[in-house]
This record gives sequence, structure tokens and C-alpha cells, in this order.
Amino acid sequence: MRIAFLVAPEGVEQVELTEPWKAASDAGHEPVLVSTAPGKVQAFDHLDKADTFDVDEVVGEVSAGSFGGLVLPGGVANPDFLRMDDKAVAFVKDFFDQGRPVAAICHAPWTLVEADVVRGRVLTSWPSVRTDIRNAGGTWVDEQVKICDHGSNQLVTSRKPDDLKAFCDAFLHVFAGEPG
Repeated sequence: MRIAFLVAPEGVEQVELTEPWKAASDAGHEPVLVSTAPGKVQAFDHLDKADTFDVDEVVGEVSAGSFGGLVLPGGVANPDFLRMDDKAVAFVKDFFDQGRPVAAICHAPWTLVEADVVRGRVLTSWPSVRTDIRNAGGTWVDEQVKICDHGSNQLVTSRKPDDLKAFCDAFLHVFAGEPG
């Protein structure tokens, strides 16, 4: 399965990109780095610059239909940039419209809020995002990983880097069509 990893050109939390990427690759999937601009993305380790990664595809030139699922890594700046990009928001919304699974960790649900896809859903996130989720019609829970199927697709969410193992296990099961 081709899995889109959508990140902004700058600000993604590196471990929230690299660990799910490795988990997807190790499971035999094809992870694809999608961003809002071609070139490289600058990852961060909290507030410090970390590594750069080559962009494989650009939002607006690719559709959700060419992927089996979507992973949204966090970082504070990453989803804030993405939610300000109309093409990125439309790309995310398209996964929900097509019933394709989505996984988001940490601050990434900000992009889901902007895409107006959390209404009626139950999800978790970094605690500071909970009010945004509630204001957008979602139910926020403080759990390591939450799988929600109250909608057109399955949505996997986690709170923080400490939850990465559970997050990776859950999204791989959901993306494979297995029970969480």
C-alpha cells in the first residue's frame, strides 16, 4: 500500500515522521513524503533543527485516490503551516470523503480541524489541541491511542512521541483492514 505522509516544508517533529515511516516500510508498505512545496523538508527535534528529507510528491499534483492511507505527523509548526494551505487541507479532506484511513499524532489534528472532519468523531491529541477539537464538534479523550470509526473512515490518533509504538501498531492494523 502507498501511504502518504503529509508534512509542511518546515516544522515536522522528526521522530513523529521517522518512526511511523519506518514502521510502514518494515510492514511492506510504500511511504511517500508529500509536502506543499518541492525540494526538502526541515524536520525538528522539539525546537531544534534536525534532519532534512526529500519531498516525493507535492500537494495539488497528487490525489488521495493514489494512496491507501494518510499519516499526519505532528510538531507544533507543521500542522499550523498545513492548515493555512488550501491544497493541503483539501488533500486531507479528500481521504475522509473517499473513506480512506487517516492517522494523526500530537498537534496534527489541527489540520483535521481545519478540514472540518472531526465533527462527531472521538480523538486524542497533544492536550493543548483539545479545545480546538471540541470547538470543531469532536470529542477529545486523553488516551495513548484512539481508533474512531464513527464516520466515513477509520481515524487513528495519539497524543505525543511517547505514544509512537502504540500509534504505529494501531495505524498499521487499521490500514491493513484488521481490527485495532
